[in-house]
Amino acid sequence: MILVIGLFLVIPLMGLLEVSFKATGTAFPSLEHYDRALLDPFYLRIFAETIGYGLLCTVISIFLGFPVGYAMGRMSPNKRRWYVILVILPLTLSLIVIVFGWLVLLGRNGVVNSLLLTFALIDTPKALLFNGPAVVVVLVMQFLPFMILSIMSVVIQIDPALELASANLKATRWVTLRRVVLPLSVPGIVAGSSLVFTASVSAFVTPRLIGGQRMQMIGSIIYDQIRLT
Repeated sequence: MILVIGLFLVIPLMGLLEVSFKATGTAFPSLEHYDRALLDPFYLRIFAETIGYGLLCTVISIFLGFPVGYAMGRMSPNKRRWYVILVILPLTLSLIVIVFGWLVLLGRNGVVNSLLLTFALIDTPKALLFNGPAVVVVLVMQFLPFMILSIMSVVIQIDPALELASANLKATRWVTLRRVVLPLSVPGIVAGSSLVFTASVSAFVTPRLIGGQRMQMIGSIIYDQIRLT
């Protein structure tokens, strides 16, 4: 495994690091590329927007994933097994298949617009694609299983007797959640947040297909820069 990581990860990254110090038209090391990435307003805006989308996806995933992860952590092992399969199932599908499925759902003639028109909630089809909210929705749905599984794995290790003791001390469910469950669940929340944030800011296919050409994120910029070299 160390040999595989060295050949297919470390060596390519070292090559990329070497290229990053090569200036245009000269063989001498230079910080030209770093100056462009860190001082150009265009790239700074892309970095800020990408980090903002990553943080937004992470926060939404916490609010959606914690109740599900907690509920699964308190299930019996036999019942939990089936729910884990349901959560993992979307991860077994190709990312391209998932993204094209969302294109079908959110298109002008897609399922969502058709339902809204059927129930007379809108008069004309709405543009649900090629914007930031659509990208956030799809990214959250893609990476939410990581948050759920991370939180579930920690909740399983929390002794239910602690919650019963809190209830015996006349604490409400909200107080028990805030002062007992949440502090003990922090490792799972941190682990899930790291996975969701990293995957969101480095996403390429979803922003490219769901957000369109106007939706620029770090992954799209890296692709365009490498393609032009």
